Amino acid sequence: MIASIIMLSATISMDAYLPPQMAWEGKSLQLMQENGPLTTDFELSGGLASPDYSQTMAFVERLVAANPTQFKAVDIGKSNVGRTIKMLVASEQGKFSQGDIANSAKPTLLIQSGIHAGEIDGKDAGFMLLRDIATGKRLDILSRVNILFVPILNVDGHERRSEFNRINQRGPIKMGFRTNANNLNLNRDYTKLDTPEVRAILAVIKDYKPDLYVDVHVTDGADYQYDVTYGYNPQFASESPAIAKVLDEHFKPHIDDTLMKKGHIAGPLVFVMNKRDFKQGLAGWVATPRFSNGWGDLASVPTILVENHSLKPYKQRVLGTYVFLDGAVSALAKDHTLLKEAVSQEFANKPAKLVVQRRYAKQPDHIQFKGITYKHFDSAISGQMEAKYLGKPEFYDKLPIFWQKDVAKTVTVPNAFYIPPAYPHIVEKLKLHGVLVEKVTSHDEIVGLQQAVITQYSFASSPFEGRFRVSAEVAFDEVPASSLTHWYYVSTNQDKSELVTHLLHPEAPDSFFQWGEFNTIFQRTEYVENYALEPYARSMLKNNPAMALEFDKKIREDSEFANNAKARLDWLYKKTPFYDQAYLKYPVLFEFGE
Repeated sequence: MIASIIMLSATISMDAYLPPQMAWEGKSLQLMQENGPLTTDFELSGGLASPDYSQTMAFVERLVAANPTQFKAVDIGKSNVGRTIKMLVASEQGKFSQGDIANSAKPTLLIQSGIHAGEIDGKDAGFMLLRDIATGKRLDILSRVNILFVPILNVDGHERRSEFNRINQRGPIKMGFRTNANNLNLNRDYTKLDTPEVRAILAVIKDYKPDLYVDVHVTDGADYQYDVTYGYNPQFASESPAIAKVLDEHFKPHIDDTLMKKGHIAGPLVFVMNKRDFKQGLAGWVATPRFSNGWGDLASVPTILVENHSLKPYKQRVLGTYVFLDGAVSALAKDHTLLKEAVSQEFANKPAKLVVQRRYAKQPDHIQFKGITYKHFDSAISGQMEAKYLGKPEFYDKLPIFWQKDVAKTVTVPNAFYIPPAYPHIVEKLKLHGVLVEKVTSHDEIVGLQQAVITQYSFASSPFEGRFRVSAEVAFDEVPASSLTHWYYVSTNQDKSELVTHLLHPEAPDSFFQWGEFNTIFQRTEYVENYALEPYARSMLKNNPAMALEFDKKIREDSEFANNAKARLDWLYKKTPFYDQAYLKYPVLFEFGE
C-alpha cells in the first residue's frame, strides 16, 4: 500500500509540467487483474510501473513454468554488457524449433518491445496477453497463430532506468534509456548491423520467418486524441506495395475496430511539420531501411510500427497495446493467406529502377484528424512563440499532410554485384539480412563489368550512430576482363532484390558505403617524389602528343592551375601507370543488363 502511494505521488509530481489529460475509461480496463496467477508487476503497481530486467526475466520463467507445453524461452543474443536477450516462443502443439515455426501451417506473429527501452509498453502488454494464454483465458489465440515475443530488445538501455529519461512521456515511473550501452540507437541499425541486439532480431526473422512483425514504440511529438498510432510505408511510396495494400484493406480496418470497441482511438503514424504550430500540417514520413519498418518494407517482411501516444497515461497505453496485439492476432489468423500471396508477389518483383531517397512534397494532401486544442503565447523562457496544449478535443476536417512524395534519387538496379574477398564482414552482414551470396569458383574471365568511380564526396562534420557518414556522386567505368575467383557474387534476381541494391549501391543513403564501410578508398598511401616525376612526365608528354596538348590547354585556360605547381604535378601523376588505381574507386563491381 505504501509503495503504491509513493508511486502515485511520484506520478503526480512528474506529470505537473505536462499538458492536461483527457479523461479515459475504456473497456480494456477489464483486462487487468489485481491478484491471481501470473499477475504482472505492471498490474500490481496499478498500471504505473514496469519491472526491471531481473524481474522481467523472472516473469518469463514463471510463464514457461505455468505452461511448459506451449511456452519456451530461448536466448537469441547477448548485449555487449553481457545481458541475455530472451524471446518467448508460444506454440499450441509445443513445436518450438526454428524449423517448426518457419514451416508451421499457422501464421506467426513476432512482437518486439523495448528497442527504445524507455518506450516499454509492449513488454507489459505482451506479458498480460501471454498470461491470459497460459492461464487458459485465451485458448483461442494459439489455436490460430504462433507467437514470438521479445519483451526487451535493448536490455542494457532498459537498465539505465530513471524517472528522468523521457521528459515528454507519462510513465512508467521508471523507464529505460533510448540507446544501448554503446549509445547506439538500435532503430537506426537495420542496415549497418553494428549492434548485437539488431543482429539478434534479424537472425530471428531469417530463421523463424514470421508472417507479421510488430515493433512497439512510444511517440515524442505533439498532443492529439489518438492513444495508439501505427503504420507502415504507404502504398505510393512502398517497395512492397502489395503488402501495404493487404495491410491497408484487411488488417487496418480490423485492428482499428478492435481498438475502438475497447475504448481506444487508433490513429495514423504521422509526425508534425512544426511542433509549435500544429495547424501547419503533418509530416507523412516514409521510413528508410535503417528503421525496422523501412527495412521490412524493402525486405518484403510485413512490418507494423506502433507508436503509442506519449502523453497518454502508461496504463492506457499498455492496455491499448494489448488490444492492438489482440486485433493483430485475429487479423493475421483471418488474412494470413492474402499476406503470404502479397509477399510472394513482392519477391517476384525485380524493379529496373529503385527510388533510394525521397523529399517532402511542396504541396500537401489533406486528412481528417482528431487533434487537441492549443494556444500560442510569447515565452519569456525561450524568447519565442510557444504552443500550450489545453486538453480539449479539436477536430480538423482538412488538416494538411505533407507526404514524402518527391523523388530525390533513383538508381539503376544492376543484374548483380561482385564483392572482393577482402570484405568478408560485408558478406556476413548480407547473409544476416537474408541475402543469398555465392562464392565465385570459376577461373573464367568475366567481361563487361563496371566500377563506380567517386567524382565528388563529402564526409559528415560530426559522427552519427558512431560513424562518420559519407555521401558521394559517382560515374561508372568499364573494368578490364579478369578472373574473379574467390570473389562473392550477389544477384539481384532473388527475393530481397531491392534490399540488395540499397545495401550495395553507393548512392543509396543507407548503403554500407554511406555508413562508412569502405572509407579506406579515400586514403592514398603511395606518393611520388618530384625528382622522379618531373623527368618521367617530360618523357610521357613527349611520347603522347594528345596528352601534351591537353596539358598545355589546361595551363592556358586555368590560371589557378597554371600557377599551382602541386596541381600540375598531381595532374601528371594521375596520368602515369604508377598512380594508385584503387583510389576513389568503389571496390564492389556491377554487372548491368543489356
